[in-house]
Amino acid sequence: MATFTLKTATNVFHRNHNNLTFFSNNANPKRNFSISQKKSSRLVPKISMSATNVQTFLENSVPSTQNTALPIMVNSCTGRMGKAVINAAEAAGLNVVPVSFGVEEESGKTFEVGGREFLVNGPSDREGFLQSVVDKYPNLIIVDYTVPNAVNGNAELYSKVGVPFVMGTTGGDRDLLHKTVEDAKNYAVISPQMGKQVVAFLAAMEIMAEQFPGAFSGYSLQVLESHQANKVDVSGTAKAVISCFNKLGVSFDMDQIQLIRDPKHQVEMVGVPEEYLSGHAFHMYHLTSPDETVSFEFQHNVCGRSIYAEGTVDAVLFLAKKIEAKDSKRIYNMIDVLREGNMR
Repeated sequence: MATFTLKTATNVFHRNHNNLTFFSNNANPKRNFSISQKKSSRLVPKISMSATNVQTFLENSVPSTQNTALPIMVNSCTGRMGKAVINAAEAAGLNVVPVSFGVEEESGKTFEVGGREFLVNGPSDREGFLQSVVDKYPNLIIVDYTVPNAVNGNAELYSKVGVPFVMGTTGGDRDLLHKTVEDAKNYAVISPQMGKQVVAFLAAMEIMAEQFPGAFSGYSLQVLESHQANKVDVSGTAKAVISCFNKLGVSFDMDQIQLIRDPKHQVEMVGVPEEYLSGHAFHMYHLTSPDETVSFEFQHNVCGRSIYAEGTVDAVLFLAKKIEAKDSKRIYNMIDVLREGNMR
């Protein structure tokens, strides 16, 4: 049994046998959160230099599925999300084109991902590179899991070349992102949260907040979120849920969120399996009535990235249908994908 005191002195979290309990200085322990553990494998890319141009590389590459399958290009294929999307897309029967955008250090190199060689292009001549891919795969859809500061530049490029895309990368100027797509009349699914079940939960919270404002007036709220150590900012999902609680009458500031980024605390206190320390999202919300006789608990824990990869593939398939139907709407989000009701 171990007890840790975190940033907020009035709250202590106690973890025992992979269960997490909220404590406060003037209340009895609340019900435990149960957390399951699963293992996953990690892929490590093999790097080799390649001077082959993109046209020749594509001609000589073996497609991941039949040529008639929907082609997608996964940018940042060497990243964890890129690898996860490639695996999910190939499992779904999509044709993952073996080229990708990457950073300068990766430019001109090939990386082994899922047993196939992927040619990576750096920041230079991206338009020519992308146009060559589109020439061979006219119905190409791009999946973007790059970095926040590349969001707007990438969207401008995709829209200029006329390639539909699914943007899972967070950050950037989101208003400009939407304007870029609208002005170009391009097709896109844009969502910082691709986990379809998490999106469904957020949608339900928003409906509850809209239809029952003030339902939790007077209740106190405790929020804990745990992510991999290199995530320095607060979870956007947690912010969205808290915003709903605010509309429901709960007084809570974003700076009250208890962030757990220390791997030791994540394992010993929160119960994050060690193999998922580099990629997880645990969110816990605890509501207590003024007299402490009533409590509500909400929790969603994600280990690994498969939930986001599967949601991304659904978004790609959804977008392909909208393009084929020549839908008048051009920009969609994961709520639109959920409402379609045809997810795998």
